[in-house]
Amino acid sequence: MPITDILTKNANERGNDIALVEINPQELEKRRTSWRDYALIEPSRTDSFRSELTWGEFDRKANRFANFLLTRHIRKGDKVAILLMNCLEWLPIYFGILKSGAMAVPMNFRYTADEIRYCLDLADADYLIFGPEFTGRVEDICDRLPKVKSFIYVGEDCPSFAESYSSLVAYCSSKSPQISIDDEDDAAIYFSSGTTGFPKAIVHRHRSLMHSCIVEQKHHGQTDKDVFLCIPPLYHTGAKMHWFGSFLVGGKAVLLRGIKPEWIINAVSSEKCTIVWLLVPWAQDILDAIDRGEIDLSKYELTQWRLMHIGAQPVPPSLIKRWKEHFPEHQYDTNYGLSESIGPGAVHLGVENIDHVGAIGVAGYRWETKIVDEKRQCVPRGEVGELAVRGDGVMRCYYKDEKATSEVLSADGWLFTGDMARESDDGFIYLVDRKKDVIITGGENLYPVQIEDFIRKNNAVKDVAVIGLPDVRLGEIAAAVVELKPDYELTEEQFNDFCTALPRYQRPRKVIFAEVPRNPTGKIEKPKLRRIYGADQLVAQQNELK
Repeated sequence: MPITDILTKNANERGNDIALVEINPQELEKRRTSWRDYALIEPSRTDSFRSELTWGEFDRKANRFANFLLTRHIRKGDKVAILLMNCLEWLPIYFGILKSGAMAVPMNFRYTADEIRYCLDLADADYLIFGPEFTGRVEDICDRLPKVKSFIYVGEDCPSFAESYSSLVAYCSSKSPQISIDDEDDAAIYFSSGTTGFPKAIVHRHRSLMHSCIVEQKHHGQTDKDVFLCIPPLYHTGAKMHWFGSFLVGGKAVLLRGIKPEWIINAVSSEKCTIVWLLVPWAQDILDAIDRGEIDLSKYELTQWRLMHIGAQPVPPSLIKRWKEHFPEHQYDTNYGLSESIGPGAVHLGVENIDHVGAIGVAGYRWETKIVDEKRQCVPRGEVGELAVRGDGVMRCYYKDEKATSEVLSADGWLFTGDMARESDDGFIYLVDRKKDVIITGGENLYPVQIEDFIRKNNAVKDVAVIGLPDVRLGEIAAAVVELKPDYELTEEQFNDFCTALPRYQRPRKVIFAEVPRNPTGKIEKPKLRRIYGADQLVAQQNELK
């Protein structure tokens, strides 16, 4: 069945139950009010700091937007782009698009004006829904987007080039539009993370979205009593598809607008959250804040918190060891996926396999996996190859890009991920690195993730990225970009001494102390680092040769 049927079911069965809560901690800081003081004043359901939506309201809002789109003669296959920060309107708009039969096109809130234009053109977007944070960027390009029929603004003080969302939907019917939607109908276009250049447009069917709901709930056992804390951006598959497990059973979600450690812990405590999905840097920041005494766990109600899980990147075992020291009762899990496989769950560690932390796991529920060589033949266990996955969550195609589609998607449904991995004797898959991030130095393959895992054991290191830099003699050398924790020091000599525990060929030839940039989904932006430091390295070597 299409995923929109779940929303209808939740509205019919639990219409007065809270579905979504939005929390904006910056509003409290403006008022100079503590989270605890706010909780004592019995706030209303709508407030600039905290607001909420029932399942019935959620469904009615989605229906109103769907019916509005139909008044504009939207048809199946038309595309409606969403450029919003996380907010209460985000998901009703998304589901309204799906209910109309159109395709939702969520967009990265970090896109520049040119990237917004590129993605809207690539997806053939008919409408753009945007919020106040993006007014300047959209205004810069609105007259260069001939395919976009209307710009719809969500917020106060609508700009002159746009139409007001609230005015447009105010008088639309809140009843279901009754559009016939099939599992095989296209539902959404998600964009790849763009870590290798401009993003690709990934087409997913309703079948994919439903598959994601079922897989997530199977992996983590959500019930209607669970409360999911959603921190990452909703435009990305990682956050929304983890929420889908709660959505399937009618569980509440809390949208937290901010990633400060104290905000996360306060939200878990005040909203009685039971499930929290984190990125590695956020988990590390929480632990560091606890160790510095900035967060006293005894002052919070955290006994209901049952699951912390992490995705989007390899997880250092040392991080989970530290986490369990502070939260010994927590279940822990990690999921692997990519936007082309509708986000998390294609490979799944499982809460029962915490003794295998470091692995990304085994094939997820209703997923298949294999590891192949350059000829796409399976490699023996223990050998490194490219990870491939197959299941109902695999994308239909890259939109308008048959060549790119054929490069990663086989005729029999296997998606070749571009991630290098190996399978242990007991059947667990370990991610080695991105195929494009492998460093070849003097004919030797280096896998940066392995080196990064070692460097993170140094107590002074907050984050690290190992990249290949051009070298006249060796082709490439391994360089470590190291971000230090606040108030910690580490000299180049101390770093090199620490790395003597690595095999000689794996030791970084260069260390750069600098910030490690990550995109909103937690992935290190290695192409950006290679552009910055690779150019410097090449110029330096050319000068030496003169």
